[in-house]
Amino acid sequence: MSETERTPPSAAQEAPADAERVVPLGAADLPLTCPRPGAPLWARHPRVFLDVTTTGEVTCPYCSAHYIFTGEAPKRH
Repeated sequence: MSETERTPPSAAQEAPADAERVVPLGAADLPLTCPRPGAPLWARHPRVFLDVTTTGEVTCPYCSAHYIFTGEAPKRH
């Protein structure tokens, strides 16, 4: 058995590809749109409004960014 076969993969190699795309949000970030303001040009797709307050989390249908609402729920009218 070679040295590379005995070495376990690093945590970064085991992590799912979208793990770094989890975005925590608060009430100041609402209404939620994706892509977020300031996103690099290469990461842009058509802007969509996402409802993160109903379930506390939502995933963008274009880029699979996962948003989690961590703040206090806004007051409804």
